[in-house]
Amino acid sequence: MSRIRDRKQRRTKIKRRSRQHVRGTSQRPRLAVYRSLRHLYAQVIDDERGVTIAAVSTLEKASAGDLSSTGGAQAGKRVGELIAERAKSQGVESVIFDRGGFQYHGVIRAIADGAREAGLKF
Repeated sequence: MSRIRDRKQRRTKIKRRSRQHVRGTSQRPRLAVYRSLRHLYAQVIDDERGVTIAAVSTLEKASAGDLSSTGGAQAGKRVGELIAERAKSQGVESVIFDRGGFQYHGVIRAIADGAREAGLKF
């Protein structure tokens, strides 16, 4: 088995285990993040209703704009700020952070810090 497959299986296992405890409600939806090699994605999800309240990715011009890299920490901070703005416009003030099995450092931490600086509480 290759190392890449092992890494993906490990992350999926961690994600499944953490989803047993992290559930989004209408009062505190879940801020789910995903990181690929090139792009970053963030969604605010109400798991009770099964609805995505707000979403941002670096595929959009608003978030990628003038950045040199769409997968780095600067892009993560911009994604965090945008997801916080869009969530607050929908009436969401606090969320539960779901790192999706990724380690909480680098890009994932930048998304969380950007969302916190923009006023989202978690």
